[in-house]
Amino acid sequence: MDKLIIRGGNRLSGTIPISGAKNSALTLIPCALLTEEPLTLRNLPRLADIDGFQHLMNQFGVTTVIQGGRPEDFGRVMSLEAPRITSNVAPYDLVRRMRASILVLGPLLARTGEATVSMPGGCAIGNRPIDLHLKALEAFGAQIELTAGYVKAVAPGGSLPGGSYDFPVVSVGATENALMAAVLAAGTCRLSNAAREPEIVDLCNLLVAMGAEIEGIGSGDLTIHGVKRLHGATYRVMADRIEAGSYACAAAITGGEVLLEGARVEDMGATVDALTAIGVAVEAEKRGLRVAANGPLRATDLTTAPYPGLATDMQAQLMSLLTRARGTSVLTETIFENRYMHVPELARMGADIAVSGRTATVTGVERLTGAAVMATDLRASMSLIIAALAADGESEVRRIYHLDRGYERLEEKLQLVGADIQRVGDD
Repeated sequence: MDKLIIRGGNRLSGTIPISGAKNSALTLIPCALLTEEPLTLRNLPRLADIDGFQHLMNQFGVTTVIQGGRPEDFGRVMSLEAPRITSNVAPYDLVRRMRASILVLGPLLARTGEATVSMPGGCAIGNRPIDLHLKALEAFGAQIELTAGYVKAVAPGGSLPGGSYDFPVVSVGATENALMAAVLAAGTCRLSNAAREPEIVDLCNLLVAMGAEIEGIGSGDLTIHGVKRLHGATYRVMADRIEAGSYACAAAITGGEVLLEGARVEDMGATVDALTAIGVAVEAEKRGLRVAANGPLRATDLTTAPYPGLATDMQAQLMSLLTRARGTSVLTETIFENRYMHVPELARMGADIAVSGRTATVTGVERLTGAAVMATDLRASMSLIIAALAADGESEVRRIYHLDRGYERLEEKLQLVGADIQRVGDD
């Protein structure tokens, strides 16, 4: 198992290329199940989760081909083709490592009339039930059965008749699954209080490019008129707004200046607002976003919320940044109830953070010190990297397999802008 060795204190300066969005790619890949024709996805990040999802798609008889892209390049092109679905069962061994695997439920149900999917795994950051996924599908006419750790969904008559569902709380994954199930329905499906994240818009745009009929894209009210078939398409995955925000925090905590190449300010409103409140300058340019921290960091209060609010996936990174801000900041996590597991590790580096329930109070310190720390989940891993870049001395970040799930060749990108970071084997 590898670990990262980071010697802090270097000011980051230069250009970081932003990869395709992991959270979008993992939603776009299962769209290949909805058509007999080829689907080509460009700008796919090189990530463990993408490779895992590729293997899962092969389970259903989907052929996948990786095209182009030299080993030193970022991003890949993947072509997927499913002229015939050979299995509509997603087994436990393939699903347990990655929560996004549940997103095959909707398209398999739409294409074959039934689907059996193991209950998913993923990061241990709190209770993330799939009940809203199932209730939305039931509202569209699916019959759902839970047995032996599996979800079995059946569309009577082979296709969903349609219907309406009003989400009691916003759910990104459930919105995605419901959208993919609805596009081949026999009738019309309506979703109210649907998630509005840019990744949802990316999914809708791909589905429309494949021939789907969707009204209300970008809003919380979606109307999907089912069509008999979808065709193939070639589509570019959006830039990863969470990766961009993470590197913005890394640059800011070192007092640096970086160009986040490919990042889109229109996808990052709440993150940009948070950075600006902390005293970081963010400017949109033709090639991306320029981030600079030339003065002292300021304390601020932040609360996570569904889009267009502050993404929960940015909470840990911003917390690390605030450990060096002047004054006291209060962070409130409203999405997941167990997403402060990085706090004890940051404390090992000298951070002053007190947690009470879903609230964390961060008092800025003059300096952080290098330490051996252990990653607990994907975004927590990045928060430790950010802190280590500003810490005095050397830090060791262990269990970095989490990072490989969500950040494409992280150490190489940070080396591009002057970070002293290397991956070594962990004895």
